[in-house]
Amino acid sequence: MSAVWRASRAAVRRRRVQTFVIGLVVLLSTTTIVVALALLEASSAPFDRAFARQQGPHAIALYDPAKVTDAQLTGQRTGVTAAAGPFGQITLDLTDGGGPGPQGPLTVVGRADPGGSVDRLNLWQGRWPTAPGEVVLNQPQPGADSRGFPPDSGEVTLGGKRYTVVGRAHSLSQTADAWVSPEQMTALHPTSAQMLYRFSGDVSTKAAVQADLAAVAAGLPAGALIAAQPYLVVKEKVASDIGVYVPFLATFGMLGLIVAVVIVGNVVSGAVVSSFRHIGILKALGFTPRQVVAVYLVMVSVPALIGCVLGTVAGTLAAQPLLSDGFEGLGLDVGINVGVWIWVAGLVGVPALVALAAFVPAVRAHRLSAAEAISAGSSPRTGHGTRIQRRLAGVQLSRPVTLGLGLPFARPGRTAFTIVAVLLGVTTVTFATGLADTLTRISTIEDRASGQIGVRPSDGRTRIAPEGQLPPTGPQATTTRTDAQVEQLLRGLPDVARVTPVFKLPVPTIGQTQPLTVNFVRGDFSSMGYQDELTAGRWMTRVDETVVPSELMRERGLNVGDKLTLELGGRRTVLTVIGETMDGAPGPPGMFVDWRVLTDLAPDRAVKPHEVYYQVQLKRGGDVAAYVAAVKAADPAIDAWDTSQLSDFAVTVIGFSSVLSLLLSTVAALGVFNTVVLNVRERRRDLGMLKSIGMTPRQVVTMVLTSMAVVGAAGGVLGIPLGIVAHRYIVPTAADAARIAIPHSVLEVWQASTLALMALAGVVIALLGALVPARGAARLTIAKVLHNE
Repeated sequence: MSAVWRASRAAVRRRRVQTFVIGLVVLLSTTTIVVALALLEASSAPFDRAFARQQGPHAIALYDPAKVTDAQLTGQRTGVTAAAGPFGQITLDLTDGGGPGPQGPLTVVGRADPGGSVDRLNLWQGRWPTAPGEVVLNQPQPGADSRGFPPDSGEVTLGGKRYTVVGRAHSLSQTADAWVSPEQMTALHPTSAQMLYRFSGDVSTKAAVQADLAAVAAGLPAGALIAAQPYLVVKEKVASDIGVYVPFLATFGMLGLIVAVVIVGNVVSGAVVSSFRHIGILKALGFTPRQVVAVYLVMVSVPALIGCVLGTVAGTLAAQPLLSDGFEGLGLDVGINVGVWIWVAGLVGVPALVALAAFVPAVRAHRLSAAEAISAGSSPRTGHGTRIQRRLAGVQLSRPVTLGLGLPFARPGRTAFTIVAVLLGVTTVTFATGLADTLTRISTIEDRASGQIGVRPSDGRTRIAPEGQLPPTGPQATTTRTDAQVEQLLRGLPDVARVTPVFKLPVPTIGQTQPLTVNFVRGDFSSMGYQDELTAGRWMTRVDETVVPSELMRERGLNVGDKLTLELGGRRTVLTVIGETMDGAPGPPGMFVDWRVLTDLAPDRAVKPHEVYYQVQLKRGGDVAAYVAAVKAADPAIDAWDTSQLSDFAVTVIGFSSVLSLLLSTVAALGVFNTVVLNVRERRRDLGMLKSIGMTPRQVVTMVLTSMAVVGAAGGVLGIPLGIVAHRYIVPTAADAARIAIPHSVLEVWQASTLALMALAGVVIALLGALVPARGAARLTIAKVLHNE
């Protein structure tokens, strides 16, 4: 093995270009793969660890206390490994305190302590309530990168009664919005009894959890179970925030892996073919066939190992910001890190794939005798490529062009590898281009639906902004205008086309364990552009109809045609779901409901201006900056922002897809570069002969570039359909991971001009990879070639 190592080390030093190409390809591919695997693991593992730490309930069940006793609830243990409760539960209206923004109903539960066998709360601030008038709020702990927790007041008003906030805790399973002592809950006369269950059986699907819950409730009186929620609802919500990146990263990761295997196979195959004489010399010196194979495996493994180590480290560093940003504010009290198995995949799996790709061409060296190898290395090749060259000689094109057109056929195996590399590069560029166009269209639709300008009056304590934007700075004033007067002011400013006030409020819903977020809208909402976001059904035309965002539809198991019964202030109303939209108003996803429904449910409710978000759409050509300035001049206590911009998600995805496309295109160009280097090295004698009969350096460059332009065109033509198919499959998959539906129109991004550019991309990749070695071939002198011979 010492002889093998010395020969391999010498080959690595001698073939610097080949070594560099292998190392760089493996580094870039490993980086992409590690990032994709890290995000894939992150989509579920952190939740599972935090859920296990808190002993989260597999199911939250609400029972009617008028139909079942506490003894009956605690006696039901079929398939239950742990249970907590019954806890009294009631919905109270939050009318003051609890943080900035709209107020609304909160689910309040009576518990004696934050511990127990199920749902161990993370009491991260203050203490547990023990005395009358004390409450703990359910809020996630700010992370290390957080800008700080919102400055809440020390008191809140729940159901018309003042409570002192003595602490803040977090339930990953969202079992309540607030907690009080059991004695206080008894005085409040709870409307339901909450039970929390952990099951011993299969809990991997919602159906399995519901089956376990049905077994528990089987012996209870009819109608005792009011509502239930499996833990997977919360898990899917958490996973969707980061899981939307996974299909994109996984696609680029797999493309990178395939490119790495293809190019490494091409490089090693070319190294064996171009080193026939070296193989013959090794065998003549006494190297066995197995030692020859080992030489070439070690030769490719050295740069591959270096590349995979650097790529694993780079991938870990690149994944960390995505993981941190994706899980920020989700209340996961565990570290979000790249798993050990991902390191193993990068440090062991990638080199194993590289070695496998190298093994097949290296076996060719095993079969060659010393005489065959030396003869092959010093004799010109004839065959299929020569016959094609003769046929091309009769074509009415310049001789350098016809010679270039025939070169790819001299080494069909190597040419096929190079076409595949270019094909994958074009596939990546096509997919990334379609992805960027789709996300831009989605953002345009959202901007049109949410208005060009967002407006929110300050409440005098905390100034707030729409989701994804920083709050404005400056003095915290309070507007003296009412909600109606604010709307009148906004409509009276220049260039206004439409104004839609949105009042977001969680509203208890019959049959749901948690209130549904409702966007009560009025004004010009029907012509605001939300119809363009429809993915199913139609837009609402009657007061008793509602349109629900796709995320909320999936989270709560709703379908078009379902009936929803909202309850507020002792009044009820039934709404029909008649449409589904891709998204909703800024903020947490909420169903669209006509403002008149709020008036019917709570006729005495006075909506404060700071609780309302106003969407403003200007006339075509209107000056957004001038309108924002006019709002501030009219009332300094009203904040306005330009909302017509790409979302953070779109910017992130377009950014990393562009970078990864550039990287993989560079890798494909490196594959072309390696092919041209090997072709030039093998055909040095031919080049010397052509130059001796008058071929100029410019004609040599033309010949080499023509040979690769053919390869690039073939790769481009084949890569475009694959990129389109990937776009049509991956984008809906990512939307599904985010638990949203998208309109079909955002996928219709392909036009003739765009496809022409994609086809040209293959030629550009091939020409860029071939340019440097082509110029090197042009500089070869006849004397140098003959001297080497």
